[in-house]
Amino acid sequence: MKKISNNIFFIMLITGSLITISSNSWLGAWMGLEINLLSFIPLMNEGKKNLMTSESSLKYFLTQAFASSILLFAIILMMLFFNNNWLINNNFNDLLILSTLLLKSGAAPFHFWFPGVMEGLNWINSLILMTWQKIAPLMLISYNMNYNFFLISIILSMIIGALGGLNQTSLRKLMAFSSINHLGWMLMAMMNNELLWFTYFLLYSILSMSIILMFNNFKLFHFNQIFNFSMMNPIIKFFMFLNLLSLGGLPPFLGFLPKWLVIQNMIELNQIFLLFIAVCLTLITLYYYLRMSYSIYMLNYNKNSWMLMNSYNNKNMNLILTLNFISIMGLMMITLIYMIL
Repeated sequence: MKKISNNIFFIMLITGSLITISSNSWLGAWMGLEINLLSFIPLMNEGKKNLMTSESSLKYFLTQAFASSILLFAIILMMLFFNNNWLINNNFNDLLILSTLLLKSGAAPFHFWFPGVMEGLNWINSLILMTWQKIAPLMLISYNMNYNFFLISIILSMIIGALGGLNQTSLRKLMAFSSINHLGWMLMAMMNNELLWFTYFLLYSILSMSIILMFNNFKLFHFNQIFNFSMMNPIIKFFMFLNLLSLGGLPPFLGFLPKWLVIQNMIELNQIFLLFIAVCLTLITLYYYLRMSYSIYMLNYNKNSWMLMNSYNNKNMNLILTLNFISIMGLMMITLIYMIL
């Protein structure tokens, strides 16, 4: 029974986002966001119920409901402005809408709720929050851009995403700060090119899925659990290491491709200063991915005389290894196909 209700809520979650994306009015987009929010709350509370899960779902609900109420207020103001030609500054209204959408997507300077909510969720819900839940707000942001405020949000997202993850021992919080940093890159791509940010988002979702499913399969939530990872097959360890490098955007892995496209686009538009900040701060995120990989390989390493097969010989592992292969070899395969054609 519980599985059926979860499936219904999941379908509603997808439907809510699709309503927002396909809506031709702001009010319709707002309704889609509300359906999406109200169907994600029960999914957050599924499985093991503890204090952190309840706290996370309450935090998520309060911040999203607050953002939705301000968004509705801004939409009503906009309608009044167009119908009665009131003396309301239209730039202020655009700024209000943009702020609420950035709050919904978890971009800086409205990121405060995101790491706290991630900490209380299981890995699958964390994956939904990092990927699917960002589609609708980002799509609406692309319709309504205020250049100066957008620039501030991009730079702050990159700074907070890079520096916030440095002192973390929780893998979920680390992935949350990583997501904030990637969101900065997506916003930067969106500023100039509609297709570019969606390409970045799609590839980021594949990379996040490959690494989060691996964390979920081995029930890893904190750094000290990675230290005791010596029971694991060295090949899977190596895959995890390369996956982290790919998520950090290191060539020649797939994670470098979206960053490469954005860098190319920014150079063509002569936005060198913003690009310089983005690349420097991405190096910091790469440092904390390397720190995680370093702990897998170097610290407390001992090898058993036998291998425990049950930890990696299951159905999920085939999907995880396929995603890992795409994440690691994707860019080389795309380059090879491009050269052949």
